Amino acid sequence: MPLALLALAISAFGIGTAEFVMMGLLPNVAGDLGTSVPTAGYLVSAYALGVVLGAPLLTALGSRIPRKRMLLLLMALFTLGNLASAFAPGFDTLLAGRFLAGLPHGAFFGVGAVVASRLVAEDRRARAVAAMFLGLTIANIVGVPAATALGQNLGWRATFIVVGAIGLLAMASLALLVPNLPTEEHAGVRRELRALGDRQVLLGLLTAVFGFAGVFAVYSYLASMMTQVSGFAPSSVTLVLALFGIGMTLGALAAGPLTDRALRPTLYGSLASLAVVLVAFHFAVQWKWAALVAVVVLGAVGFLTTTPLQMLVMHKARHAPTLASASNHSAFNLANAGGAWLGGAAIAAGWGWSSPALVGAVLALVGLGIAVTAGLLDRSAPTPSPVVAGSSPAALTAQAAPIARPERVGSPVRPHDVGSTRPGT
Repeated sequence: MPLALLALAISAFGIGTAEFVMMGLLPNVAGDLGTSVPTAGYLVSAYALGVVLGAPLLTALGSRIPRKRMLLLLMALFTLGNLASAFAPGFDTLLAGRFLAGLPHGAFFGVGAVVASRLVAEDRRARAVAAMFLGLTIANIVGVPAATALGQNLGWRATFIVVGAIGLLAMASLALLVPNLPTEEHAGVRRELRALGDRQVLLGLLTAVFGFAGVFAVYSYLASMMTQVSGFAPSSVTLVLALFGIGMTLGALAAGPLTDRALRPTLYGSLASLAVVLVAFHFAVQWKWAALVAVVVLGAVGFLTTTPLQMLVMHKARHAPTLASASNHSAFNLANAGGAWLGGAAIAAGWGWSSPALVGAVLALVGLGIAVTAGLLDRSAPTPSPVVAGSSPAALTAQAAPIARPERVGSPVRPHDVGSTRPGT
């Protein structure tokens, strides 16, 4: 794998740490700034809102900027947002800093996924994208627990200073290791928007919203389930979250090769497995040992869905994939918000602390239904005829070229294509 993927993984590590660390620091922030914990919870929402709005907006604005420069600009904005959070004098300015830090999140992963897929041969593209996401999963094993402990002992501002330093390290690695990748010849906002409007792309995004919401319906209340149902001490929650991160990493490692081999079957299998695991999770949390195993399996199966969803929307928008790729992360954050809300509603209705797992299973099945429907529509779509009246010889040759199967992404990379972002490379 190219060293450029290491730079992308370091960046993903910093972003993942910044996204999830606030959940463990809410009491510290609330106490320091003189507000309540529920009010401090808006800091989590502010970051998510930044992701949802920033992914399509920044990607569209940067559609003509060379990929490497765009990655550096996005990471600079992320670093600025975290340093602004570290030195925020009050709650309102901290809220603004969190929103600013979230803005480049989706756009970075969208552009980064396209860059990662351009650096390797066709049959390794999903593995390259999964390698970038490994940084995100490792952040949940190492980055978030370490940053939380740092904030609890040295103050929450120290956490954001360190995250800002990781951002600077990521910028240096991007500058040194990522090759110059020019924009596509006809790149532009209109072309990206047309690609985003493709029916298969929209169905892929909708699959992400519902399917991945099943994961967040449980993850948002995982700490409470472990303490209220499984009987773990509050001090053990950090270990439980680290186990979830280990599961995520295992899922990311498996997702790449499986997606390269067969995209849609991997997506169907992961969503079906997620529904089964969530039902089992509802019962497993009654016993400590079963709960720990279930946490790892849930993390693995849940994250197994991310790479095929990412590759699906990139493939279906292959002539202008960046906006679709970035919008996928807006979809994941909508899943975060929706899953948390529905899981909380189940608890508030008196269904019990483990009820979000059953809600999540229903959401995963809805996502599976959307994915299968999209697959059937894709299979029944008419194939363009290779002979069109009035076509030029060149056009006939282009139309007669083999059409890529849905589970295959792009075309083989030739030596002179390395670093190109032309469609199909």
